[in-house]
Amino acid sequence: MPADERFAVRRESARASVSRPLAAAPAPAGVPLPPGLALRGRLATGARRPETPRGSGRGGSGRGGSGSRTPRSGRGGGPRRAFERARRAWDRPLTAYYVILGSSLLITVLGLVMVYSASMIKALDISKPATYFFGKQFLAAVIGGGLMLIAARMPVKLHRGLAYPILMVTVFLMVLVQVPGIGMSVNGNQNWLYLGGPFQLQPSEFGKLALILWGADLLARKQDKRLLTQWKHMLVPLVPVAFMLLGLIMLGGDMGTAIILTAILFGLLWLAGAPTRLFAGVLGFAAVLAFLLIWTSPNRMSRLSCMGIVGEPDPEAGCWQAAHGIYALASGGWFGSGLGASVEKWGQLPEPHTDFIFAITGEELGLAGTLSVLALFAALGYAGIRVAGRTEDPFVRYAAGGVTTWITAQAVINIGAVLGLLPIAGVPLPLFSYGGSALLPTMFAVGLMIAFAREDPAAKAALAMRRPGVRWKTMRRRVKKRSSGER
Repeated sequence: MPADERFAVRRESARASVSRPLAAAPAPAGVPLPPGLALRGRLATGARRPETPRGSGRGGSGRGGSGSRTPRSGRGGGPRRAFERARRAWDRPLTAYYVILGSSLLITVLGLVMVYSASMIKALDISKPATYFFGKQFLAAVIGGGLMLIAARMPVKLHRGLAYPILMVTVFLMVLVQVPGIGMSVNGNQNWLYLGGPFQLQPSEFGKLALILWGADLLARKQDKRLLTQWKHMLVPLVPVAFMLLGLIMLGGDMGTAIILTAILFGLLWLAGAPTRLFAGVLGFAAVLAFLLIWTSPNRMSRLSCMGIVGEPDPEAGCWQAAHGIYALASGGWFGSGLGASVEKWGQLPEPHTDFIFAITGEELGLAGTLSVLALFAALGYAGIRVAGRTEDPFVRYAAGGVTTWITAQAVINIGAVLGLLPIAGVPLPLFSYGGSALLPTMFAVGLMIAFAREDPAAKAALAMRRPGVRWKTMRRRVKKRSSGER
């Protein structure tokens, strides 16, 4: 045989020996295979490694390998994961939209229930049906719900266009209140207009909304022109117009509404970036003016002296209402005496369904009910701050900040007066107390914040994806076209 043929035969036999599985031919007894060849033989014959039970690898504490590893403890994992989920849920685009809508509606509905419970005895005392005050409040809530829906659907440009008309109409009505024979006096305050029948209107409540819309539009236009770095452009004409509204309100003797209007003014100035010296000057002037107004009024002085009153009050003194508000809260306990079971509303507490409805809530629903109301207001305020902080539109920032300042400041003043921590200012609890004149502009303001939350680009995209038609079209775009023979 030629040498070339012998070399080819040897090469083919060598290839055949290498490709044949090693495990097919058992190794001689007592001769161990090299590790590499043994592994190759097991892979070739399809043998599997024996499964190691979980937790037996790496020293019995891990998943396999050498060394020891301590398993993660489950104690901190659960709360941490829950916190991360809550944080991610709060960072979603539509969170502020749902929180504002849900918390405001819950406050309004709970307020209707408490108005009915707190006003039944008052209505019967004036020879009216038990549902007299509840019917009026329910009608105002229905109208306010329509206003909230309209405001939530209106574009931001239309809100800015309504700023000047609302301000002029409000100023005209506030001037009309001071005309003898047209304006009405209620509880010593000349700030009401008679509309016919059982209906009255308090124009000063709409002054809060007018100042917010007009002030936000003014500051936004000045910011676009980069004029807010100068004091004169920051103060004029915002502060003079606000003082004009304050003067018209104080002519009627309504200091509580004047305090809320001052808080709104400070909120707008703070959002505009007013320096600390300016705040100190304006706040000092407002404090001196408030002191003079309180010092010259015996009624306001008596309210100021009722802060933190303890003991049995004198019926002739001015602290009767403050003391019985504390009694109502103290008798509620953890879960209250039940709806309709209040004792203080039987003539002991003078204003159970308006300024001191929070006291009746504490008496009938207990600490759990009052904390629920506080949590709803806190959620509404925080969502408003989020809307104001995440927008790029200066008008939206100023308006959302002004509305949040209005609602939170009024809630703090009302609840602080009921708790005896602040003087009785005579302001209702927003969205909760009885009063259609206060409920209508407040619900419109809530609709304003809902519209601002919807205007966020991420929220717009999320809302567009939730529409059935858009979602169906998007799903159709994602499905790949199949060939005619594919099933």
